[in-house]
Amino acid sequence: MNAMKLFLHLLLVSVFFNANPLSGQWVNGVYEKTEKNDTSTQTSRLMIKDAYFILTTFNAAPASFNNTLGGILTTEGKNFKVNLEFNSAIAKDSLKTLKGTFQLKGNSCIVVFDNGKKLELEKVTKDIQNFEGAFLMAGRVTDQGESRRRIDVPRITMKMLLDGYFQWIAFNRETFEFSGTGGGRYIADNTGAYIEQIEFFSKNSARVGAKLPFKYNIKGNDWFHQGNSSAGEPMHEIWTKRIN
Repeated sequence: MNAMKLFLHLLLVSVFFNANPLSGQWVNGVYEKTEKNDTSTQTSRLMIKDAYFILTTFNAAPASFNNTLGGILTTEGKNFKVNLEFNSAIAKDSLKTLKGTFQLKGNSCIVVFDNGKKLELEKVTKDIQNFEGAFLMAGRVTDQGESRRRIDVPRITMKMLLDGYFQWIAFNRETFEFSGTGGGRYIADNTGAYIEQIEFFSKNSARVGAKLPFKYNIKGNDWFHQGNSSAGEPMHEIWTKRIN
């Protein structure tokens, strides 16, 4: 095989593997399944970002939160394992590890869990924003300046931003105590404007549908988040990028 043929062969191999993400790489993104019945619409939403896995189900019309779980994702071939950090249904199912198989075909994602449950999802259209990733609540800005909190503790609040979708979760990594979650869609433009639209809220479904405008500023790994909470209270939060 001469140099030109070898080059073309390697190029074709590279294109094949980049176009077929079945070699153990679960592509970052938001995947969804929506099911309608006579009384409501249920959404199953899966967020995959840099080996972090969050699966949430909620209902619309009428709005209600069902469950959420998430943790560190590892894959080997078509097999996956999630070492859970939180599980809102831990008291019922005692689940701390999630296992199964996954298959990606185009925009489709088929997940089969070890218990036999099958979930067929579609990758949503990517809505590129000015920033995304996993952030940890790191403190607040007060009249006296910044008031920081430790993030190397079991009890944390994490917020995932990905492809125009957000979700925050408050939980204890050691005890699996679940304190609450909420999520929906967000817009972050290049003027410093940030808007959240709530699609589910575990503590108060009456807040679903609300649009919350904020101002944001990124400084290094820190995200400064200023506006009013869903309860109408002024807030100026500091979030920092989750490193591990």
